[in-house]
Amino acid sequence: MADTTILRFSEVTFEYGVNKRVLDEASFSVRSGSRITLMGQNGAGKSSLFKLITGELKPTEGSIHITPKDATIAIARQVMPQEMFELSVHDYFATAFTEKTYNLDKLIVDVLEVVHLELPKEQFTEKKIKFFSGGQQARLLLAHALIQNPDLLLLDEPTNNLDKQGIEHLTGFLMMYEKTCLVISHDADFLNAFSDGVLYLDVYTHQVEQYSGNYYDVVEEIKNRIERENQQNARMQMQIKEKRSQAEVFAHKGGKLRAVAKRMRDAAEEAEENIVSVRQEDKTIREFKIPVQKFDPFFDGKILSFNSISAYQNGELVIKKFEEVIRKNTHVLISGPNGIGKSTLLERLVAGSGEGFQVAPEMTVGYYKQDFTNFDFKQTGFDALKEVMNEFDEHVLRSTAAGFLLDGKLLGNPIESLSEGQKGLLAFCRLMLQKPGLLILDEPTNHINFRHLPVIAKALDEYEGAMIMVSHVPDFVSQIRIDKVIELDNLK
Repeated sequence: MADTTILRFSEVTFEYGVNKRVLDEASFSVRSGSRITLMGQNGAGKSSLFKLITGELKPTEGSIHITPKDATIAIARQVMPQEMFELSVHDYFATAFTEKTYNLDKLIVDVLEVVHLELPKEQFTEKKIKFFSGGQQARLLLAHALIQNPDLLLLDEPTNNLDKQGIEHLTGFLMMYEKTCLVISHDADFLNAFSDGVLYLDVYTHQVEQYSGNYYDVVEEIKNRIERENQQNARMQMQIKEKRSQAEVFAHKGGKLRAVAKRMRDAAEEAEENIVSVRQEDKTIREFKIPVQKFDPFFDGKILSFNSISAYQNGELVIKKFEEVIRKNTHVLISGPNGIGKSTLLERLVAGSGEGFQVAPEMTVGYYKQDFTNFDFKQTGFDALKEVMNEFDEHVLRSTAAGFLLDGKLLGNPIESLSEGQKGLLAFCRLMLQKPGLLILDEPTNHINFRHLPVIAKALDEYEGAMIMVSHVPDFVSQIRIDKVIELDNLK
């Protein structure tokens, strides 16, 4: 079984309209039982490729073969679809099947155990999807795919919002998984633990390159290839320059030397045609600094004051005494397992006031929300940036956006058309233009290409306002100055 091909793309072309090509006569295959990583720059079309596999999208040209024809495919999407929010747990899992399943509750119990989500059976019909935390929804998305027992499992950013325990559990599961799995993720350590091959979707050529080996080895192989191609092209460019220079000399001498000059020019043109087409590897965002709002000269530096804090225990919201003052240039990490109420706390802080805390008056609050639902998805990226600027300057807006790989074309499109990774970069660009005094970050690594993360970490490390952050990515957090940790599960 492991030697058979379960998925084959044959010269597949796909495009959204005339100017938005994703694939251009792309061909690749995936063997049964393999665990493959799908890589590519933010916006390259990785999620679209998954939709082509599931049949949600149809290729413009070419063919996609699934073997056998009755093979089942299931996808765990990056974010919970909003149309699922009002469904109960039972009804949500019922959408995984085309026919009524009489042992559904038993299947739900089994699959929730696999994804390590504790949920009393009586809540299957009582609790709606919208009341689960981001991390719990991530587990539900995975469970929804697994309950179908698919031959081909597609995972789109499965570690987003998962706590350390959840990531470890998922990693262990995938290492033992015997069927075929394709994973989109920017979590390098997670991918390297189980991946045995890489499909690389090139955003510029619209081709899919296929590599075997573990994740880090493949990344190094791609890097070395690009270096070799760049060196080869540098040598070719020098030869072209020399031939053109010689051609100019001979051309001015006249007579028979003009024929020599023509041969030189022809040789230069031929060399240009033979220059290796170097893949423009994922660009990295420019280094940036998040400015801090200007405070009144008499401001005492107290940005946020707590006298109590709330957290969920056994499904109940518990208010605990907690006295703390967060001052300017203080970085705070809020920790705790999925479902304890971290995102709920951040949302209350963004609102500006509430029981147990007080945000300083006239404070500009910047918010990176894990699912980007604080954006108006119908709005253009340009307008989303413009509305947070105290003094609108189009040149500043566009040049800042360019640093986050957001060109004029992307800015002119509605936010809903952007990839999740591009929405993340838009969110950081917006924070930079907003100039907040209080920065609230809920899983700021979600959807972001790992090449960008060191740049983002440096900007957050140097931020001079007050910062409240939730993150389950230790490597990212380790790069940022943290002055205080609030452990919601250890509060008395």
